[in-house]
Amino acid sequence: MDPWLIWLIVALVLGAVEIFTLTAALGLLGGAALVTAVFAAVGLPLPLQFLVFAVVSTVSLAFVRPVVLRRLSPPPGGRFGVDALVGGVAYVTSEVSKLGGRVRIGGEEWTARAYDETLVIPPGTTVDVIEIKGTTALVYPRE
Repeated sequence: MDPWLIWLIVALVLGAVEIFTLTAALGLLGGAALVTAVFAAVGLPLPLQFLVFAVVSTVSLAFVRPVVLRRLSPPPGGRFGVDALVGGVAYVTSEVSKLGGRVRIGGEEWTARAYDETLVIPPGTTVDVIEIKGTTALVYPRE
């Protein structure tokens, strides 16, 4: 069997295994085997084929894999949903007290209560969202 065909089979097997593992390593090794298959088809001697495979594998694993993994992994500590609203700014649309009120958070109207139960916050005041309990924002006036 010709060496280029062996390299091609190795590339296909590594590519197929990468589909199941999603490590971003076996696919790069498959790519290195594919590059080596091209050099083998041109007639490069076997020891140099192994050298080409080693160099392309090392370069791709050292430089390409970290970039791919960075792109595929979500940012650490990313908050989403109502958790992303905590710590944000809101604007009082109707008076907020310990009994209730309304605030605008990012273009949406929310029910709200004062975080400090002794406060009464008038409309138009800028407040910080301290906590979200269910569908109610607990807010405190900005200083």
